[in-house]
Amino acid sequence: MKQRVSVRSSDAGAAVVALAFWFVCSTLSAAPLPGAPSFRNDVLPVLTKSGCNSGPCHGALAGKNGFKLSLRGYDPDADYRALTRVALGRRVVKMAPAHSLILLKPTSTIPHGGGRRFRVGSPQYQIIADWIASGAPAPRSDDPVIETLRVIPDRVLVEKPGEELQLLVKARYSDGEERDVTRWTKFTSTNDGVATVDEAGSVTTRGHGEGAISIWYASKVAFSMVTVPYPRTLDSDAFEVLSSDGLIDRGIQGKLRQLKISPSSLCDDSTYIRRLYLDTLGVLPTVEELALFLSDSRKDKRARLVEEVLKRPEYVDYWSYKWSDLLLVSSRKLQRSAMWSYYEWIRQSVRENKPWDVFISELVTASGNTLTNGAANYWVLHKKPIEISENISQAFLGISLTCARCHNHPLEKWTQNQYYGMANLVSRVGVKTGNLPGEFTVISRHMGDVNHPRLGTPMLPQPLDGEALSLGTSKDRRQHLAEWLTQNRHFARTVVNRVWDNFLGRGLVHPVDDLRATNPASNEELFTALTEDFVARGFDVKALIREIVNSAAYQLSAETNDSNADDDKYYSHHLSRRLPAEVVLDVISQVTGVPEEFEGYSLGTRAFQLPDTQIESYFLDSFGRPERLTGAANERKRSSNVAQALHLINGETLNRKLRRRGNEIGKLLEKQSSTRELVRSAYRIALTREPTSAEIGSLQASLGEVLDRQGVEDLFWAILTSKEFLFTH
Repeated sequence: MKQRVSVRSSDAGAAVVALAFWFVCSTLSAAPLPGAPSFRNDVLPVLTKSGCNSGPCHGALAGKNGFKLSLRGYDPDADYRALTRVALGRRVVKMAPAHSLILLKPTSTIPHGGGRRFRVGSPQYQIIADWIASGAPAPRSDDPVIETLRVIPDRVLVEKPGEELQLLVKARYSDGEERDVTRWTKFTSTNDGVATVDEAGSVTTRGHGEGAISIWYASKVAFSMVTVPYPRTLDSDAFEVLSSDGLIDRGIQGKLRQLKISPSSLCDDSTYIRRLYLDTLGVLPTVEELALFLSDSRKDKRARLVEEVLKRPEYVDYWSYKWSDLLLVSSRKLQRSAMWSYYEWIRQSVRENKPWDVFISELVTASGNTLTNGAANYWVLHKKPIEISENISQAFLGISLTCARCHNHPLEKWTQNQYYGMANLVSRVGVKTGNLPGEFTVISRHMGDVNHPRLGTPMLPQPLDGEALSLGTSKDRRQHLAEWLTQNRHFARTVVNRVWDNFLGRGLVHPVDDLRATNPASNEELFTALTEDFVARGFDVKALIREIVNSAAYQLSAETNDSNADDDKYYSHHLSRRLPAEVVLDVISQVTGVPEEFEGYSLGTRAFQLPDTQIESYFLDSFGRPERLTGAANERKRSSNVAQALHLINGETLNRKLRRRGNEIGKLLEKQSSTRELVRSAYRIALTREPTSAEIGSLQASLGEVLDRQGVEDLFWAILTSKEFLFTH
């Protein structure tokens, strides 16, 4: 028994000595040796480049095989603890670096589920080994922080596919030092058909067009734009159609010249008036309006037409509806009275052409009674701070933060800490119930914070990359948010992109509300110029619309030529697209002369005059009306499908309107005495143009000279289900 006790005492003494030795080594390592690699700025980039802290590996929410790192190294302190303190410290062995798991596994010296990430003796291996040998110093609060990232060259013009070039990436830090970080940068291509890039930043051009090489390092993103012009020779006057001094035409012409893509010619007057009316008002021009415009011989008649259109009440209907989609006006979460109050506030703002920054500032800072201040209903729709901050970021900045709710964003630079700092800006909004249905009072409270789920404490209220407020500040946090929001570069870019998409069929950034750093614009120079002009004009949405619809770029024909038939992103021709659900229904009602009936609304109310998407309509649902749940652009379905075709062919909506007595068909039969004139009238009413001789001849043969109701109904059915009617052109 004594012998056994003495053995245990000896073991205990050895353990004490070992523990003391470990403590001394750990203490000594707190101060890094001169020239020792930095955990923050050297080790973490190696782990990121090697994919160790990526989403599919140890950067996953739950980690892998008991080892968890923060996604892309956004939390150096937590990563340091995971490497040096967890798993009995086996991942880092300071006295024998080569025995550290962080070196044994990535080199496949011992089995590793992630395979070999680097080799023994490689630069990656040496940095980690040197860091361990230097005592594995922890990240320090005074470590230099990366401020800017630049790539050389940032623009590349290559004459033909097959050429190669090397990118150089430099990071500038807060201590003024600039380092070559090319080896530790992650590279990806946005268009492999144009150019590919390897892990070392070597680019190989593959085809004609334009693509961006994304450069990731630490929390920064940069681009190198690679352009490979198409191998064609264009006439000197090929770009004459875009020769105006307008910034839009200059920007698009410059891009097309660079790529050697020839623009289409201008559309004719009939096409232009139809396009302008549908895109701005959501209605077709009447036969009388068409005739008046076509007979106008003034050179500036299109510009004059634009001014008339911008003054019409349908303009208010159209853009109120569009912003209601974005701001989620719906009786799903609001009482009918509150929903109407919210909608009327939007309508009044559109009617006044309220500057966009003022419009959104009023929304974000809205307080008071929801029935008298419609904007305050925004805070009834969104009650949880995390949902509000996500919606604000998505709707007004084109930035999706949802992924950062649980971890660092995998496609963006935003961290979980930044996410909860943003959420804390809207955590002190209170909503009190009133006495009337739908009545609430929105107030700003002096208490209430959102705790970070991992840290268990609130983050400082701070906009993304903005100035933080103290937790005890008396300033209204929403006011601080509104000031930052309306001055953020993405704020103006997002609304410019949304308006551009409405008229040109595709945003300068696509998808339209995805303005992340890794999704570059198709024409960044034009996007920047247009945004700067929008801001200089005082965030005037109507002025922006005027600039767009007066441009030659907007007026280009949908007919393509040999050089631009495959172009769908550089605006060398009009991009045809199916009309929105509400426009389709409204123009069918307009052409047939039979208004749609919506329960609870007066007869004659158009779909674009409805404040609420909860109004029952199978037609609108089939054609992609959004539910207004998130405000994301993809809520509205633009694609065509079988359900739409079947409803047009066999559904009640169109057939009922065609059969209705006293409709436009009956009036035409009373007024027209010949098939030829009836066909001409039908084309003017529905397609805003004259039929061709071939069309008249074919339809005369089909309808005969004796007009009958069934034949005319069939004619209108054929027109109203045609692609020409349902699509822009």
